[in-house]
Amino acid sequence: MTSTRELGPVPCSANYVALSPISFLERASRVYGDRPAVVYGDLVRFSWKQIHQQCVKLASALVNLGISHSDFVAALAPNIPPLYELHFGVPMAGAVLSAINFNLDATTLALVLEQLEAKIIFVDYQFVEDVLQAFDIMSQRKCKSPLLVLMSDYDQKSSPSFKGLPPGTLNYNDLISNGKLDFEIIKPSNECCPITVNYTSGSTGICKGAVYSHRAAYLNSLAAISRFDLKSTPVFLWTVDMFRCNGWCFPWTMAAVGGINICLRNVSAKAIFDAIHLHKVTHLCGPPTLLNIIADAPASDQRPLPFSVNVTVAGVLPPFQILKKVTELGFVVCVGYGMTEALGPVMVRPWKASSDSEPINYGDQELPYYMMEGVDVKDPKTMKSTPSDGKTIGEIMFKSNTLMSGYLKNPKATEEAFRSGWYRTGDLAIRQPDGAIILKDRAKDIIYSKEEAISSLEIEAVLVSHPKVLKAAVVGKYDDLLEVSPCAFVTLNDGCDATVQDIIDFCEDRLATHMVPKSVIFGDIPVNSTGKVQKFLLRERVKATNGVSHQ
Repeated sequence: MTSTRELGPVPCSANYVALSPISFLERASRVYGDRPAVVYGDLVRFSWKQIHQQCVKLASALVNLGISHSDFVAALAPNIPPLYELHFGVPMAGAVLSAINFNLDATTLALVLEQLEAKIIFVDYQFVEDVLQAFDIMSQRKCKSPLLVLMSDYDQKSSPSFKGLPPGTLNYNDLISNGKLDFEIIKPSNECCPITVNYTSGSTGICKGAVYSHRAAYLNSLAAISRFDLKSTPVFLWTVDMFRCNGWCFPWTMAAVGGINICLRNVSAKAIFDAIHLHKVTHLCGPPTLLNIIADAPASDQRPLPFSVNVTVAGVLPPFQILKKVTELGFVVCVGYGMTEALGPVMVRPWKASSDSEPINYGDQELPYYMMEGVDVKDPKTMKSTPSDGKTIGEIMFKSNTLMSGYLKNPKATEEAFRSGWYRTGDLAIRQPDGAIILKDRAKDIIYSKEEAISSLEIEAVLVSHPKVLKAAVVGKYDDLLEVSPCAFVTLNDGCDATVQDIIDFCEDRLATHMVPKSVIFGDIPVNSTGKVQKFLLRERVKATNGVSHQ
């Protein structure tokens, strides 16, 4: 029988410390000290030492309020310094942070707070009325509302007054002032303990809470350094919402590299260009609409860039013309692929203006997936890898230490997501002979016509390249013979007119015959709180007008 001694040394406190991104802030305070950490407007500039002190006092104050191990703390705020501090202060108190999408309606917000059973919610003054409405809904359901902590802006001489604030409502600055600097932060006893909960976009109408562990957040934050090419002392402009995968883990990454965070309450073209010139911004990230904001900026705001600036977007890309214009302005555009369950973008690569119809490739052999143990395209039934033939469709799957632990209070959905030992993204793709992965469609959105797979994404990319089209979405529609064909929903640019035949003719010149939409419906396209098209609603429209829709 083999003894423990023969197997090697046993882990001890000297050679094993639970991984947690809160250690990045402790190190930043020691190593970077008085160097700038967070800048906000003209009034706020914190050093890394000051941010560390703020977070320690915040953690101390939370514990004094009765927050204990694994309690949930919610936050509803734009990208302001207090929300950045909460990403460290809450886990330093041993609690779990959930930064919530501030675009949610009161009913959905109430449902999220009920599932979290949040003890405290930190609320920016802009969203107090929304939270009070959610509290009313919770009260009608006999659910206890969390303690409210109001966050005022730094240029407000006094806290805004609101009617109907719950008894015991606190002010953020007052709470911090009650904290103790000598508080001993509570580190996780197990690195797999939860650090945050991030809610999915709910593109199918249902939000799920993806639980992140200290370990996954730590490793993914380190992976971001190479993934986003963060050179020495990067300056990061906060254009990606912190409620999106904890800002793609950038709050922790920036502490790890000692960079500078430029906080931004409202994202606009002027704010972006001003920040680049004033603060020498090197990186910004966000949804693809960020590129539209930059490209559509008035000429008065489009100041020449003093150096190349890296902008990374993840999601359905805007038309080729938008991408090309942003690169011509001096930005280095990168495109990412990922999801909430994977803590944000997993694969990131530069975009090159070589062709307006070339699909985005992910994962060629020159692009390593840091911290990803497995990235594959598999047959979802047999779990065998698809051949690299550029035509066989499979599902993109991940295996990694940087995935969510599971869905909060939803074991059934968790089991389905991790079935057969891989995380199933629900995205369909093909693999090229060189190993590159080309995304085709969501599994629930792809259209099968006469046993031929039709990518709705590829049709939509052609539609939005039409000069008169603002937005487009495609779903399948059955005809009288029960054959499926693409049905296009199109929103035109203001002041533009187009006929159904105009759109069809445009597509016929650019798509294979079986991919050309057979029907076109003009009007608004429903999107959720994060801007994703709600195709399930479009299918319902088709079903209502045609008797049945393609699922």
